[in-house]
Amino acid sequence: MRRLAGTLVAACTLTALCVVPAAAAESPPPVATPPMGWNSWNKFGCDITEDLIRETADAMVSSGMKAAGYQYVNIDDCWAEKNRTPDGKYEAHRTRFPSGIKALADYVHGKGLKLGIYTSAGTETCARTMPGSLDHEEVDAQTFADWGVDYLKYDNCHNQGRPALERYTKMGEALKKTGRPIVYALCEWGENKPWEWGKDAGAQLWRTTGDISDRWSSMTDLLDQQVGLEGYSGPGGWNDPDMLEVGNGGMTDTEYRSHFALWSLLNAPLLAGNDLRSMSDATKKILLNKDLLAVDQDWGGKQGRKIRDDGDTEVWAKPMSDGSNVVVLFNRGGSPATLSSTATEIGAPAASGYRVRDLWTGAEAESAGTLRAGLPGHGSAVFRVWPSDQPKAAPHTTLSLTSPEYAAVDKPFTTTLRVFNDGRTPVRSGVVKLAVGAGWTPDGDTEARIPAVAPGKSWERTWTVRPSSAGGDRVELSGRFGYRTSWGARSLSVDGSAPVVKPPAAGTNALSKAVFMTADNGYGPVERGTSNGESKAGDGHRMSIDGVTYDDGLGVHAPSKVRLYLGGGCASFASSVGVDDEKAGGSVAFEVVGDGKRLANTGVLKRGQAAEKLSVPLSGVQVLDLVVTDGGDGVDSDHADWAGATLRC
Repeated sequence: MRRLAGTLVAACTLTALCVVPAAAAESPPPVATPPMGWNSWNKFGCDITEDLIRETADAMVSSGMKAAGYQYVNIDDCWAEKNRTPDGKYEAHRTRFPSGIKALADYVHGKGLKLGIYTSAGTETCARTMPGSLDHEEVDAQTFADWGVDYLKYDNCHNQGRPALERYTKMGEALKKTGRPIVYALCEWGENKPWEWGKDAGAQLWRTTGDISDRWSSMTDLLDQQVGLEGYSGPGGWNDPDMLEVGNGGMTDTEYRSHFALWSLLNAPLLAGNDLRSMSDATKKILLNKDLLAVDQDWGGKQGRKIRDDGDTEVWAKPMSDGSNVVVLFNRGGSPATLSSTATEIGAPAASGYRVRDLWTGAEAESAGTLRAGLPGHGSAVFRVWPSDQPKAAPHTTLSLTSPEYAAVDKPFTTTLRVFNDGRTPVRSGVVKLAVGAGWTPDGDTEARIPAVAPGKSWERTWTVRPSSAGGDRVELSGRFGYRTSWGARSLSVDGSAPVVKPPAAGTNALSKAVFMTADNGYGPVERGTSNGESKAGDGHRMSIDGVTYDDGLGVHAPSKVRLYLGGGCASFASSVGVDDEKAGGSVAFEVVGDGKRLANTGVLKRGQAAEKLSVPLSGVQVLDLVVTDGGDGVDSDHADWAGATLRC
């Protein structure tokens, strides 16, 4: 649980001697917009060197990130020696940072960037590789200022039970006393509602959550915790839902786009956490999206909020300083969905029509008031909306495609293409085409001609798709729609896919060998045959619950959900469940869910409790979910075991 922080440099130009009394020390200026930059932790953890930091600064410039507004290059945990110097100061790690932090700050400043650093409001940092700053606030703050650090991330580990407000205020005062403007980032994990007192402690941003991990379930869990906090964020003080995971590989590009869009709508600090030296074009395109950066950096600083929650689909909206409004249509479910809102719902002023800009594509259209998108699973659409009395662009038109959550290898399924015209002028001379991947054949003609779709109307067609030959692990679907408007020819496309599944073999099947439909895990991947371990695949240990060891099963970390296709052919599920002994604490609850219905569950189980044995009938169940929740007290140390888990089919 770490987050970087930093310091802003003020120059004192002297002809002879400059003395700044503590009482006259300059107050940190407000951070007018959320900080943008990079932090080492999410990608590199403790595997950091001064060469990495220099190369990252180089990459921030060469990639265009600096020009886009990213400026902080932040070093997280593990940068210092284990012990302080004889005079009680920090010393940079002699092997990994041999030139020292001041030389590194000079290099970063030479690129027109700023350097950030990290420590904890405790006796040690979270990785336990270096001292914390508890009771050393003044000497450490002055050291950072002397080095030319520009940002401080101040964590919460090993805090000795001392009150958070006391600890964080002491560092805030110490930073102020140095006379340098300081960007001060509290990383208190939201445990004591720092959004209520962070400004009073001298901070310009405060973490509202525990740590993010590079998993869909982690990102959405942190998103949920932002609901209701919008009133505490604005120019000079920002809610921080944690750093970005964009480009680190644990999510798809579709999921990363949703992550980035929602963080931008929340006015979150945008601290990239990937390897800037080797990022893909897709990652770069996300991080450099100028329209979304403008949403995050809008000078009015009004944080976006959730305005509708329909379960798997949500609508989030934000007012902009120029009188426009931004909406994120968000599909947190795994299957495609068509989602709509209205200008009225998102807070736009009444008008006869609206100019609509797609912030991912840059395309502009006009709408009579409805804002709609066809979304893939875990996908989002982002529109910026302005009142517009006269149509000045082609009508806001949507092509959506339905695809199943899964395709059974021996069963047909249906798919539907829909065209919506939400503009004020007609769509004419349309041609819709459906394409289906190898191994599957749709019934009937896959091309349809549409003479016109009037304003406010829609068109749709449904096909039955049947298995025809051996295909791949997924069935791929795509739709195309070409049409004409008063502003010329236009085209839309949409893609979908579904995993091809088959039931387990007859007999007793170990879940460690099973094929998962999906596997979401709170920290690191779901481990097969071992405990969860840490963030990397294969780093678990032999499962142990209250001293009893197990040779097989699934090791997970709350919140977790493993989904399996049974096809109605399995009789029962069995497992011994509990909190693994590999951590000092943890409390979780287990659920077995079949076709959306809870079949079995435990109460809250804690570390040191004996395993609870589950034996669950599964007659007729098509899809099985194995769910682990956090027990109601957060996810710290929530390492859980489905020990000896088997299916009898």
